[in-house]
Parts: sequence; structure tokens; C-alpha cells
Amino acid sequence: MSNYHVAVIAFPFATHAGLLYGLVQRLANTLPNVTFTFFSTKISNSSIFNSQNYNYRNTNLKPYDVSDGVPEGHVLGGGLEEIIGLFFKSAKKNIHNAIISAENDSGKKITCVIADAFMWFSSDMAEEFNVSWIPVWTSAAGSLSVHVDTDVIRQNVGIQGIDGREDEILNFIPGISEVRLGNLPGGIVFGDLKSPFSMMLHKMGKTIGKGKAIPINSFEELDPQMVQYLKSKFNNILNVGPFNLTSPPPLANIVDKYDCIEWLNNQEPSSVAYIGFGTVATPPPNELKAMAQALEEKKIPFIWSIKENFMSHFPQGFLENTSEYGKVVPWVPQVQVLEHSAIGVFINHSGWNSVLESIASGVPIICRPFFGDHHLNAWMVEKVWKIGVKIEGGVFTKSGTIDALDLVLSKNRVELKEQIGMYKELALRAVGTSGSSTQNFNKLVEIINSC
Repeated sequence: MSNYHVAVIAFPFATHAGLLYGLVQRLANTLPNVTFTFFSTKISNSSIFNSQNYNYRNTNLKPYDVSDGVPEGHVLGGGLEEIIGLFFKSAKKNIHNAIISAENDSGKKITCVIADAFMWFSSDMAEEFNVSWIPVWTSAAGSLSVHVDTDVIRQNVGIQGIDGREDEILNFIPGISEVRLGNLPGGIVFGDLKSPFSMMLHKMGKTIGKGKAIPINSFEELDPQMVQYLKSKFNNILNVGPFNLTSPPPLANIVDKYDCIEWLNNQEPSSVAYIGFGTVATPPPNELKAMAQALEEKKIPFIWSIKENFMSHFPQGFLENTSEYGKVVPWVPQVQVLEHSAIGVFINHSGWNSVLESIASGVPIICRPFFGDHHLNAWMVEKVWKIGVKIEGGVFTKSGTIDALDLVLSKNRVELKEQIGMYKELALRAVGTSGSSTQNFNKLVEIINSC
């Protein structure tokens, strides 16, 4: 066992690397005699392996920096897609060389490869090293399914665009009884199917079945039909989440520097709207203005986490006019805020982390999806799990925001709260001592031990 050496290959963008790190840290704690080497870019590793949540001494989990693929002297100008494209161009060679170096440094050959499923080519690398490959899916089972079945969807729907067909219901995707064509992630049947990101997801869907196990950041009871379908296709589909419950980031050192909790202590139960979007999704200026106008007109208590440079888009006088019942800050301790009894709704982009955090806190959702799996998540939230609503028309307007807030926060609207409360109980049970996610994690440990 002491010679076991697991190569962990991260997708170094958005929140992916942090989620993988959480799972691997849990594995490293459970398997103290196994060496885990975490391969990611320097920027990604330095943000994860910081002094707050990591101690370099006496640990079997170590970072190893990999080139970001940006040529020396190259001036970036194309945003995240350009950065991802450059990274993927040389990632396979760079990661392969880094693994060889890590083997030499540690004196231990790689015995297993755990990778973010986005890094589909790592399956070839695992074959080259003659070891098992374990791709980790950090999103929902449903979004994995549509990428696995991309070719089937394309055969049924075509790839000539879906203009005018957005509301067409697909009833042939196993495990999802019904979903709108317009709610599929871009790159499956619409959008740029040849972009590096779309091609990566397509290849991932075709490759992931090679995994010795496929850990998923969810819990079986949330998507039982979907899980059964994936289990019928692949070996060892292991829902080992939600990661925000099983391997949460450390909270001990988080300072509530804007006194959010103290402010919430003075609010009525389930009365406050918490507004917080992800690291890569902020509504455009006209929507920020519309949301602000709705909050001001309805005088709904709110706490809004938004970077200072976006506050200039608020209507004139908004901050002053709402100061008695609103709090606008550049950062909040989100987990503690969501768990506070004063919070009645979480307005977000329906990214998977936010959906799971809502479920774990029992707080209904108002969704404004942007890209990727957001639209599919929003559909599931509203139509399948019935734990929230999607903003009317998919964009914030003053009237649409007022309607959504009325719907979710009205005293008569107990169904959403009860429904999400039920899923919260199921999630907590799943991560309990004998719960499904705990049993699946134990199976994952066994699989790594047997590599």
C-alpha cells in the first residue's frame, strides 16, 4: 500500500479543481499510506493549496504544477475559451511529462489515475501507464447523461440548429422523462459544435465508459431513474456527494468581514432574498437594474453578493433607498448565509454547486441560467424536483422578478419549502454513516486499494 501513487488530473478552470481537490483530500485522509499527486496549473494549485485549507507538512497529498499552455510572450485576448483552448493544445504532453517527473521525485510509479471527466484524454494516459482510470463528474447525473447520449440526441434532433423548436419536448432521453430542447447544454445540438469546449464534452461522453469507476457529485436519491440508467450502461457509477456536505471547504478561518450573519439575525424567518451568482456568471447591466428596481418596489429584505465594479449598474439612489432592509456586499460566507433561518430564497445562475448548496440548506431557488448545464439544472429545479422556479423568459425583468419573488416568498407557498426540505433530508441521510453516498465512497476506496 505504501507504494501506491495516485495521479490526480484537474480541469484547472472555474470551480472544477476545488471540487476534485475536496474529494481527493477526503480519499487521502482515508488512505494515509497512499501518495496523491495533484496535477493542475500554477494559478489553480496556488489558489487551492493555500495556507487556509492546506498544510504542507506530513501530508500524502501534494500539488504538482503543469504548464497552462500559453506560449511565452502571447497576449491573451479571447477570454476563457481561448485560455481553455491553449491549455488543451498541449495538456496531454505537459501532464504526461509532469507525471514522469513526479514518479522520479517520489520514487513511486503511478498506480491509478483519477481525473476530472473533462480531461477525457487522461484515459489514454492511464492506458499508457497500464493503470486504472477513474473519471470524476463534478455536476449532476442528468448533465452527464446528455453528454453520454449526445450522438443519440443528434440523430433524433439533427444538428441544423433549433430555431423555433426550443419548446420541443424530448422524451427519448433515458432517466429524464421530459426536457425542453432549448434546455440542453450548448454544443450538443446547437451552438458551436466545433468549439474546443463542445468537442471536449463530446469526446468525454464517448470515453467515460472506460472508467473503472465514475464518482459523481450528487446523491442517488435525487435522480433515481437517471442513476439506474447510468448503472445499466457503466460499471461502478458512484454518487459520492453532494461534495459540499461530504468534503466541504474549511469554514473555521472564514471571517464574516461584512457582518452578514449579524444583519440576518435581525430579520424575520424565511423573509430574506439572498442573491449570489457564480464566479463566471453575472447578469448584464439591464438585468441588474431590473432586479434592483423589483427589490426596491417590493421592499423585500435582501442580501446581495456582488463585486463592487458591478454596483455602478444599480439605479440611482438604490443603495440609499434600500439601506434599511437591504445589504449589498462584495462577498458573503455563502454556506453560513444560506443556513441562516432568515433566508427564504436563493437567486442564482443554477450552477450545480449552487443547486446543491440550496438543497443542503433547504432554501428554494429562483434560477437565471446562463450556459453549460445551467439550463438543464433550472429545468430539473422547476419541473422535476419542484424546489424552485426559473425566472420568466430566462432573463430578469422588473415584473418577472417581482412575480418570482411573490411566488417563492408568499406565505401560502409552502410546497417549494416542503419539497426542498424533503431533498435536504435525503441528502443528509445519503451522507450519513450508512447512507448511499457513504457506501459508494467506501466502494471507491476499495477500488483504489485494488488498483
